[in-house]
Amino acid sequence: MSVLVVGSVALDTIKTPLGECCRVLGGSATYSSVSASFFSGVNLVAVVGGDFPKEHIDLLKKRDVCLKGLDIKQDGKTFSWEGEYSKDFSDPKTIATHLNVFSEFNPKIPREYKNAEYLFLANIDPVIQKAVLNQIEKPKLVVCDTMNYWIENKRQDLIDLLKNIDVFLLNESEARQLSGETVIIKAARAITKMGPKKIIIKKGEHGSIFFSDGSVFCVPAYLLESVFDPTGAGDTFAGGFIGYLAKNDKIDDETIRKAIVYGSIMATFAVEDFSLRKLGNINEADISRRFEKFKSATCF
Repeated sequence: MSVLVVGSVALDTIKTPLGECCRVLGGSATYSSVSASFFSGVNLVAVVGGDFPKEHIDLLKKRDVCLKGLDIKQDGKTFSWEGEYSKDFSDPKTIATHLNVFSEFNPKIPREYKNAEYLFLANIDPVIQKAVLNQIEKPKLVVCDTMNYWIENKRQDLIDLLKNIDVFLLNESEARQLSGETVIIKAARAITKMGPKKIIIKKGEHGSIFFSDGSVFCVPAYLLESVFDPTGAGDTFAGGFIGYLAKNDKIDDETIRKAIVYGSIMATFAVEDFSLRKLGNINEADISRRFEKFKSATCF
């Protein structure tokens, strides 16, 4: 079973308390696609410019990510973002954003992708997310991510989209912003009334909380000795989550809970180095070892 991922592919310039890197591979669709590829097939839909390095294409191909939906505009430049993290690795300060070819991103889903059963709408404009959803025939599961910018500037478009979403991902501040509630459980309840059947609220270094039909599942974060770069952690989580569900082709509560754990584990690999330097070079044995350690640490 394959996952269809639609989102951004970018070149990031990042500075953290532990170092910095320039124009490295990034983007919501990139992290989620590579993460999902450890569990299932992945079809990617995104846009890049003629300046996009071949080595990044090679990395995606190495992970068997299908690139028929990657639009390469030779006369344009790839979306780029520059940010800096403070000492506590909290939300990064954006120094510069250059949308470039991404400013006109109007995804046309290849015919062979339109029967996708597992769809991840990565963090992009909700208008584009809805346009993508309208091109998919009969998805079994639609997972959607968002951010505070869309909640503030495209609120009604996002609310319209949520009527057709199965699993909605957002962080604590976004949940409060969208719902108007300060208590997380009340925020989750208010958001489910907007349409999503299930909600995962990401809490960064403190794990995540899953809400579904009155049930709650809390997942702590896997403890790491070093964090180099939190960029893409949420996207990596989402990719591992939906990839595991596609692999098992089940959407019951038990499988979803295990998928959340695997998503959390995948995110830990992403933050241990800049860009996809660590995530792109792990193997299934690395994932299994970390899963067993996580199980041991949370069993009582």
